[in-house]
Amino acid sequence: MKLKDVSILVGIIGIVLMMVLPIPTWLLSILLVINISLAMMILLVAMNTKEALQFSIFPAILLITTLFRLALNISTTKLILGEADAGSVVHTFGSWISQGQPVIGFIVFLILVVVQFIVITRGSERVAEVAARFTLDAMPGKQMSIDADLNAGLINEQQARDRRTKIEREADFYGAMDGASKFVKGDAIASIIILFINLIGGFIIGMSMRGMSFMDAISTYSLLTIGDGLVSQIPALLISTSAGLIVTRASSEGNLAEDITGQLFAYPRLIYIVAGMLALLGLFTPIGIFATLPLAALLVFAARRMQTNMNRKALEQEQQEEEQQIEEVRSPESVINLLQVDPIEFEFGYGLIPLADTSQGGDLLDRIIMIRRQCALELGLVVPVIRIRDNIQLKPNEYVMKIKGNTVGRGELLLNHYLAMSPGFDDESITGIDTVEPAFGLPALWIDEATKERAEMAGYTVVDPPSVVATHLTETIKKHAHELLGRQETKALIDNLRESYPALVDDLIPSVLSIGDVQKVLAKLLREKISIRDMVTIFETLADYGSYTKDPEVLTEYVRQALSRQITQQFTHEGETMQVITVGPALEKKIAESVQQTDQGSYVALDPVSTQTVFQKLSEQINRLIQAGQQPIVLTSPTIRMYLRQVMERTMQDVPVLSYSELEPNVEIQSVGVVNL
Repeated sequence: MKLKDVSILVGIIGIVLMMVLPIPTWLLSILLVINISLAMMILLVAMNTKEALQFSIFPAILLITTLFRLALNISTTKLILGEADAGSVVHTFGSWISQGQPVIGFIVFLILVVVQFIVITRGSERVAEVAARFTLDAMPGKQMSIDADLNAGLINEQQARDRRTKIEREADFYGAMDGASKFVKGDAIASIIILFINLIGGFIIGMSMRGMSFMDAISTYSLLTIGDGLVSQIPALLISTSAGLIVTRASSEGNLAEDITGQLFAYPRLIYIVAGMLALLGLFTPIGIFATLPLAALLVFAARRMQTNMNRKALEQEQQEEEQQIEEVRSPESVINLLQVDPIEFEFGYGLIPLADTSQGGDLLDRIIMIRRQCALELGLVVPVIRIRDNIQLKPNEYVMKIKGNTVGRGELLLNHYLAMSPGFDDESITGIDTVEPAFGLPALWIDEATKERAEMAGYTVVDPPSVVATHLTETIKKHAHELLGRQETKALIDNLRESYPALVDDLIPSVLSIGDVQKVLAKLLREKISIRDMVTIFETLADYGSYTKDPEVLTEYVRQALSRQITQQFTHEGETMQVITVGPALEKKIAESVQQTDQGSYVALDPVSTQTVFQKLSEQINRLIQAGQQPIVLTSPTIRMYLRQVMERTMQDVPVLSYSELEPNVEIQSVGVVNL
């Protein structure tokens, strides 16, 4: 065993022997001084700890010091009753506090006992009891939080183990403190009993055995009893205060002194108010200015110094942050930050700042939140955070939308006007600034407030500038939704599905398809504006057919057929007839014969003449339906649907191409045009 281990064991055994063996007065005085020094050391350590676990040995120290103090009480009692002398320390404390009047000493002693027993000890005991209970109740939640952080990759296994150990130590500590507080309470009760034993027993022994007079016995033994009580209660009070500090100490970055000065004196203006109240008390009450004005002046001086220091620290921190930013720009690693590309950006000129400034009534941020919710409901896609910034390089009323750093849409707004779109016929009385509606490319007018009511009565669709931006942004996100869905976003969707359908996900990934394969299928669905919200049906279909083929085009067709009810409801209304453009047999045969098979998949290779003919005839039929105010839909057989989509994708991306297998049997279909070679 090491020397320090042996010394601790010998010290504890010595404490027990003190209760039995006689101790000379000079040694008792040294031990009493050691007791006071040890109590002061414990108090200072408790004040400088940042959290309770930094002094986790405190419950054991509390027990040892209580035992040491009781042993000293027994030793002093033996000396007081046996020799009427307990050493210089006890005599000094008794005469210093009593000052020749034993009643004062008794009162001071009783006050110390009451403060320790009723105030500090009982409060510390209650706090430790409640802290232990809440710590135990919070353990499952804390364990789950650690597991969640570990699964998310925020911490490693060692950090998780350290956190779990800390939670267990907290529970053990507060439980031990709850029990150790009982020793302090018992010590206070024992001190009162010992006080009466020393006083009454000493009075009897002094008069009957030592032949003292009544006054000599009262004077001698009351002085020794008070000194003994005080010399033991002062260290007990210090240790009880330490216990209260430990159990009431919240975790922080500093010690008690730093927290008090940093938090209690964090508001210098409030100190000025206190100084003013003190000055008023001195001026208008009998207290007098000599008792209040010096303290008020001291508070004003301290508040001024604190405010000056706070301003200086704020300036230094600001300068330090600026220097740090300059150093980051100068450092080679700062270039790495420039490689980060935001998924979606919305930039606008300085004239459109009121759109995003809430102090000027702008609600663009709230509209973007609703857009993200709408896209999640309609497409099943979690749209990334949209970064909004002003750009002085743009025109004052211009805005630009970017996907991964590339411009995908732009427009101009007139904030004090309204966008009016005609119902199909123009009213000459409605005049304004000619423009184009940015979301759908329709001709429109910017009209002022005075013209708004007449335009609405004439049948015009009138919208305000924020709605124009919101509609344009929504349509842009829907059009480019497939670009926003990468492997990481797909994994997030898969993890969300795994919480409710773990067997389905585990059956598909990674044994049948990889995350990349699933991402390709989902992206192809979004490219044609098919919602992926029904992930269960999509995964069920992929699990059924993924073992037969890995071609994303073919898997997408299987998924589309499984989503037939959803697709039918998307393009038709209940009770209405679906008017479609059908593909003739000759064109279907031509496309089927032009399919080329490769290792990377299959594609259609039409000759230029046939391609031009298909484009021309499709354009005629589509334009005719658009002019009639109907949505053009191309309907074909399941075998060539994806190949016809490849042909139309470049120039007619917004025209939906459906197959007969993607429609419900109860849907009434009417062919309003045929495309054939």
